[in-house]
Amino acid sequence: MGTIELKSNLHKILDRIDNEQLLQTIYDFLKQSEGAEEGHIWKTLTEEQKNEVYLSYKESQDDKKLINWERIKKKY
Repeated sequence: MGTIELKSNLHKILDRIDNEQLLQTIYDFLKQSEGAEEGHIWKTLTEEQKNEVYLSYKESQDDKKLINWERIKKKY
């Protein structure tokens, strides 16, 4: 997926979200990340936090441990 398609898909998703708190969280994340150097966030994590990220990634490889997208959308 190229940059143009990614931007288009992001716009479509954002247009469907009515939860103001969720939109604010997304905005804050993107705004903070906008000027950050690559790898900056990773460098600020503790070893324990990094291990949690690694564990989450490993668990995400098992479909049984994933949450259905429809369930997530209903929650937010």
